[in-house]
Amino acid sequence: MAIDVPDRAIPHLATDPVPPVAERRPHPTELHGDVREDDYFWLRDKGAPDVIAYLEAENAYADAVLAPTAGFQNDLYAEMLSHVKQTDLSVPYRLGAYLYYSRTEEGRQYPIFARKREPDALEEITLDMNALALGHDFLGLGAYEISDDGTLLAYAVDTTGYRQYTLHVRDLRTGTDSESIERVTSVVWASDSKTLFYTTEDDVSKRRDRFWRHTLGASAPVLVYEETDALYDVSAQRSRDRSYVFLGIYSKATTEWRALRSDAPQTELAVVIPRREDHRCQIEHWRDSFFILTNRDAPDFRLVSTPASDTSEPAWRDVVPERAGVHLEDVDVFERHAVLRGRSGGFGNLEILDLETGTLAAIDLPETVRTVGANANPEFATETFRFTYTSFVTPATVFDLDMRTGERTLLKATEVPGYEPDRYTTELRHATASDGTRVPISLVSRADVPRTAETPMLLYAYGSYGLSMDPSFSAARLALLDRGVTFAIAHIRGGGELGEAWRTAGHLQAKLNTFTDFVACAEYVIAEKLTSPERLAIQGGSAGGLLMGAVSNMRPDLFGAVVSQVPFVDVVNTMLDASLPLTTSEYLEWGNPEVASDYAYMMRYSPYDNVRAQAYPATLVKVSVNDSQVPYWEGAKLVARIRALGTGTAPIVLVTNFGAGHGGPSGRYDHLRDVASVYAFVLATVGAKL
Repeated sequence: MAIDVPDRAIPHLATDPVPPVAERRPHPTELHGDVREDDYFWLRDKGAPDVIAYLEAENAYADAVLAPTAGFQNDLYAEMLSHVKQTDLSVPYRLGAYLYYSRTEEGRQYPIFARKREPDALEEITLDMNALALGHDFLGLGAYEISDDGTLLAYAVDTTGYRQYTLHVRDLRTGTDSESIERVTSVVWASDSKTLFYTTEDDVSKRRDRFWRHTLGASAPVLVYEETDALYDVSAQRSRDRSYVFLGIYSKATTEWRALRSDAPQTELAVVIPRREDHRCQIEHWRDSFFILTNRDAPDFRLVSTPASDTSEPAWRDVVPERAGVHLEDVDVFERHAVLRGRSGGFGNLEILDLETGTLAAIDLPETVRTVGANANPEFATETFRFTYTSFVTPATVFDLDMRTGERTLLKATEVPGYEPDRYTTELRHATASDGTRVPISLVSRADVPRTAETPMLLYAYGSYGLSMDPSFSAARLALLDRGVTFAIAHIRGGGELGEAWRTAGHLQAKLNTFTDFVACAEYVIAEKLTSPERLAIQGGSAGGLLMGAVSNMRPDLFGAVVSQVPFVDVVNTMLDASLPLTTSEYLEWGNPEVASDYAYMMRYSPYDNVRAQAYPATLVKVSVNDSQVPYWEGAKLVARIRALGTGTAPIVLVTNFGAGHGGPSGRYDHLRDVASVYAFVLATVGAKL
């Protein structure tokens, strides 16, 4: 069977353009007796004319290198857009007297949020993101919370990409907005539908440190709690039965929970679960009890219950004990049932717990390589759990699950025009790491694409914070698969795919395992003749960009192309600057370089500090000026150093987005344009129509 993609040949990148040269300005620093030279420290000065000029020069160079692909990018964009149902509707969910949903309209970048009293009733638009986006290059929604009586909407938006949200309250009866509260990070309503609880971040490091109560119409918000420990952040949430307002206080290793009754918003916060080092937990309320998902004496978590009147550990009773091979990640508690979400064998699963009988039943899911997650489930008194299922070959599909019988009802299968699932195939492989650990690799390709060393492959990974990179469907990815590219995810240590031990084996002073696992996966797909070094592209973003930088330094010979998006690559310098967002809270993920042993270990892998005289593969680095998570200068400095020290001739390309943040463009069409540019780079370096 022929691969039916447009006949236009895949162009090569231009080799004639001359890249800009960043001026080297000595900036030595000494720590623990070690002197580091940071010649590109000056690129941190975001507003300086010479910095802006340099970033613009890099963009001009990127445009020149990618110029032969301009028409091809348009082809890719049109092809990807052809697989999108542009006017579409989400599955409505019931909350109080209304059915809530979002919808998209062809030609408009953002969703429209709306509600109806009944399916055939008149629509009420609650929030039109397109109207809010007028005059802005970026728009992000940080909160969307309806008051208990259904009359008010608390919503928070960011218009820069810096993830700095402003809270507004909209009267849904009149459509008028009130309130304008800056730096809000979470928000919940009290039962009276006039009292808001919210958290805010500080104005330097963006640490979420304060919890406020604000009664609409009152003179000023009241500070209820302030967290002073720099390792901790705070977040507000509401119990599903709406009885409690919870305040979560958490570091990367430890959780504390405080609470107050939502029908008594003026009362004091009470400690429910005090912080104890290395104790992480989640909490929910049920009748006169709390359910706690805890890692106390259970690294992969167990579910316990405790009376609301006594939450001390001696009062805890096992509901679902820890089980070998099962990592519990979340629990959704309803009036008569609870849904446990976790993973076994690396991929997601669902279990239904009958709260009256204690019976636990696993829900059968069809594919081994899959992703399953909760959909909107705001109602407490229900026998139905709504979830979303997807895989590499199954578009996002929404089901209602009857928690009494286990029967499921299909509500919506995402329509993907032109997609024929039988033409694609997935599989699970395992590479062997240097210490003998088996590392899963999930793959998807066209069924008619031969498995040979000439097959292009894009290998993606992340590997940090215990976050799992689950296989999901991407309509845009069809543009790669239909050109004979295999897409793969390396489920490396540092992620959470195989439980707590998998996470801890890839952080702090075991972080090198993350990188050697990825190298082992690359070596495996090459040894198995699934691809070859010149045909292998790799991709990662944020902490996955750290991965890209580390493995490019370690084994540049393994890769034909590297895509590194908003990469965390200047590890030591960033972790030494406590004024930057995230730094202090991340000591528990990377270590604190003020500690000599942590510093020495970080210096073994920090990409910026390990660039050396060797030939690097073709590399595309994408950064955003308004990125609050990873400053733009990290990727910019890395590119400058590779250009100065590298000995190869492959292009090293830096693209700076001046109107977005960590997640890139916010509009759906702008996002597809961005993906098209990345795919064009990949295909121009390692891919070809077969």
